[in-house]
Amino acid sequence: MAKLIKSGAFTNDDPWVVVADDEMVQEYNLISLDRWIHQQAELQPLASRGKLGLYLNSDQTADLVAEQCRNFAVISVDFPKFTDGRGYSAARLLREQYHYAGDLRAVGDVLIDQLFFMKRCGFSSYALREDQNEANALAAFSSFSQPYQAAVDNDKPLFNRVSR
Repeated sequence: MAKLIKSGAFTNDDPWVVVADDEMVQEYNLISLDRWIHQQAELQPLASRGKLGLYLNSDQTADLVAEQCRNFAVISVDFPKFTDGRGYSAARLLREQYHYAGDLRAVGDVLIDQLFFMKRCGFSSYALREDQNEANALAAFSSFSQPYQAAVDNDKPLFNRVSR
């Protein structure tokens, strides 16, 4: 089981579980986008109560869920390998263009080196790969004191943040 970082700390108290498309959906399940598309009418009541989450594969872009993203309490984005950066784009689009305000979770091959940048793109929880050191992971969020670029976590570039 992956180590989950949420609200700046490791937690063992997370009810969300990914379910296969052929399994029964219950509260606190993360379902595939395909399942949502095909069973939206019957799953909407669960989503409306904040008890349904969505699992996006790395090849599924944020525009496929668009404004419907607000139906989900959690959206987890898969990183099948650490060199696959498509999840960063999905996170930024979900936060900036579609105004998703729920828990945006990075899952899969999530390494310490990625955490700072994932946070800047809008991720709020991280299922860290098992072999990663917990103390180093928490320290990674403060790798840089002042990033230059604007991002989801700060919409002003450094030159607009520095007082003159």
